[in-house]
Amino acid sequence: MEQWSIQGEEIANCNCNFGCPCQFGVLPSDGTCEAAVFFRIDKGHYGDIQLGGLLAAGVYKWPGPIHEGAGEMQLIIDDKASAEQRAALQAIMTGQDTVEMATMWFIFSAMCPTKHDTIVSPISVEINAEDRIGKGSVAGVVEVSAEPIPNIMSGAPHRVGIRLPNGFEFGFAEMAKGSTKTSGGAIDLLKNSGTHAHFASLHLTGEGRVGA
Repeated sequence: MEQWSIQGEEIANCNCNFGCPCQFGVLPSDGTCEAAVFFRIDKGHYGDIQLGGLLAAGVYKWPGPIHEGAGEMQLIIDDKASAEQRAALQAIMTGQDTVEMATMWFIFSAMCPTKHDTIVSPISVEINAEDRIGKGSVAGVVEVSAEPIPNIMSGAPHRVGIRLPNGFEFGFAEMAKGSTKTSGGAIDLLKNSGTHAHFASLHLTGEGRVGA
């Protein structure tokens, strides 16, 4: 198994209520799951191939809860990546060279029998986890934006986080309010407006998440 490591930040949006029931082992808010996630890789490698400075994204859709499968996915990889870097990210994000169930990428891939062709395109990502503000964009394909959850009475920014000591994606994430627009990709997400979003720092390897 090729050794790999990814450290960086992510911004994600799905169609569930704030907080995302999946994080609590509960069924999704309307019984289905639609999500888009953007990744900024600050440091990483796949064997001898360096991955620091690259961007990537994924669009996912399931007709029911993720664990019931039957989903579809489409990856997007930074056009700045070399052919070798693209192949490395493709392998990591489809669960290759990964212990079974060790990362969200393994699980998402295993639960998506339909894998659309990976898109290679310019990607932009802006993340301010402290203020819960960010966005990710692939022109003509998908755009995610996030902002603080508003207080139900005053509208002031409401701050809440989720800690998952045994999480396969993150150990801690800042919760936010997000939206996703899809356009020219293979998957249309139709339910993601004013729904759950989160910001998280990642440190993942083929053996799973590193850190508390």
